[in-house]
Amino acid sequence: MYSEKTVRTESVYEGSIIHVEKLTVELPNGKTATRDIVRHKGASAVVPVTPEGDFLLVRQYRKPNEMVSIEIPAGKLDAGEDPESCAIRELEEETGFRAATLEKLFSMQSTPGFSDEIIHVFLATNLLPGNPDPDEDEFVSAFPVPFPEALSMIRDGRITDGKSIAGLYAALDRMGLLKLAGSGR
Repeated sequence: MYSEKTVRTESVYEGSIIHVEKLTVELPNGKTATRDIVRHKGASAVVPVTPEGDFLLVRQYRKPNEMVSIEIPAGKLDAGEDPESCAIRELEEETGFRAATLEKLFSMQSTPGFSDEIIHVFLATNLLPGNPDPDEDEFVSAFPVPFPEALSMIRDGRITDGKSIAGLYAALDRMGLLKLAGSGR
């Protein structure tokens, strides 16, 4: 009852990060419809927690929304790369830290209405200093945020990125701090 059979696939765009396809599908009632699908190799994101107990977030400009976005460190999977290796690489590239402890929190579909992207989210603790090494076209800066302030930033709209909101809440839950964070309201 809840399935669609693909009867035609047309490649619309092939880029360095995404591939766009237009699918013609047969619906459960026998009629046809079209679906625009963004294909993405997937990504990993990391919720780093400093030894002081703060979250380590990053600022970077996001062209689609014409704004500086506050997010957890993240990046796309390289060809053949596993999500944990990507998380380790992105954490050091964007923050200059390595994690002695890395724990997977969850995987999420970022926008299942039009994209097949899966983001794997990790909790990074016991951070060790390393060397930041952002990609050539990436301008990013890391800064610590106490967990109550991170929740305030979500509530007042300073953090709007979905993976970051989900990751921060999941990290607080994993650390047993979610109930404590909610008591300050």
